[in-house]
Amino acid sequence: MSRPPVLTTERLTLRPFEMSDAPAMQRLVSAPEVAYNTLRIPHPYPDGAAEEWISSHQQSSDDDAEVVFAITLRESGEFVGVIGLRPAPHDKAEIGYWIGVPYWGRGYATEAVGAVIRFGFESLSLHRIESNHFTRNPASGRVMEKNGMRYEGLLRGAVKKGDEYLDIRFYGILRGDWENTR
Repeated sequence: MSRPPVLTTERLTLRPFEMSDAPAMQRLVSAPEVAYNTLRIPHPYPDGAAEEWISSHQQSSDDDAEVVFAITLRESGEFVGVIGLRPAPHDKAEIGYWIGVPYWGRGYATEAVGAVIRFGFESLSLHRIESNHFTRNPASGRVMEKNGMRYEGLLRGAVKKGDEYLDIRFYGILRGDWENTR
């Protein structure tokens, strides 16, 4: 898939990134709370890294590449976060996401994850979608559960962020589970 489609929900538009998203992304992703809850985002977030990251996703034309969306408010177009779906063997993919701190607690992550799960099953014909979160971020687990994902296990000390080994909780949903709840 060379360019993600545009997905809409009641309050959000999930769309391909534009270079004009870089300043808002840089501002939001630079919050220490975002880095604290994500594995691959450093703090401090380097100047220019948003442009570089956006550019790397705009150039990808591999059908097995990660599908990444800018999460924006439907009415204003305001950038609020990022969500991606990374394909893996065996017709499965992993969802990853972050929402800017000023937008926490409003249900935007839940809405965006639901749209991407639907896209994965309906448009990409996936069999399984999975995700995980640090145990210190239970709100992310609630987002997954609200979207029908089931808790599947805990991996103790599974990842290293800085000097700290962190436990992660795994969640998954199968196409059949998703179809049965619709």
